[in-house]
Amino acid sequence: MLNASHLLQGKDNAIYHISPEDSVYEAIRQMAEKGVGALLVMQEDALTGIVSERDYARNVILKGRSSKGTRVAEIMSQPVITVSPSASLKECMHVVTEERVRHLPVVQDGRVLGVLSIGDLIKAQLDEQARQIEQLQTYIAG
Repeated sequence: MLNASHLLQGKDNAIYHISPEDSVYEAIRQMAEKGVGALLVMQEDALTGIVSERDYARNVILKGRSSKGTRVAEIMSQPVITVSPSASLKECMHVVTEERVRHLPVVQDGRVLGVLSIGDLIKAQLDEQARQIEQLQTYIAG
């Protein structure tokens, strides 16, 4: 059965992060540059929050705040919902569905190993279903 650790193996291991003291403008600039929808908010090696395009839309745009004058710490989501590397694909899907999050950091012993997006999870689930269908077809064809 696939788990979070297996899913991370198929990804680029880059962990994109920003400081809570940086401006929201810098966070959005980095998200655009890296082609991601969220950044981990970290102080040194400690995960303190996550900031996403959704946080930006709800807490800056809709409130008429300035991107350059607002710090990431003011709009980041916290506490961060995480999973362990041993969490199954099913458990990860359950977490993103129940918690209504799109990015799921994988953490072990306080250290961030990577981030799974809802897109990563859906792709893995579809691949697993295709593999199971192929196995069943091979079994039936005999």
